[in-house]
Amino acid sequence: MQGFYNGKTDKWIPDPFTKYKHHPDAAKHQLISFIKSGIRIVGYIWLPINIIVAAAILLVSEIIGIYEELV
Repeated sequence: MQGFYNGKTDKWIPDPFTKYKHHPDAAKHQLISFIKSGIRIVGYIWLPINIIVAAAILLVSEIIGIYEELV
């Protein structure tokens, strides 16, 4: 951790110019990935049955994929 120690207040002050990275939750990411993959499989199964329904299901899986990257 970067920063400096303030001797007057006896506190560690983090460097405001250091960017802290968000560390993803691997278990939650994996769970959401499996759910997304299952929804994609269902969407591809629907392709020969009804292309509109399949497109909607695949769109939902892509939205879940965006959420997956934010976890």
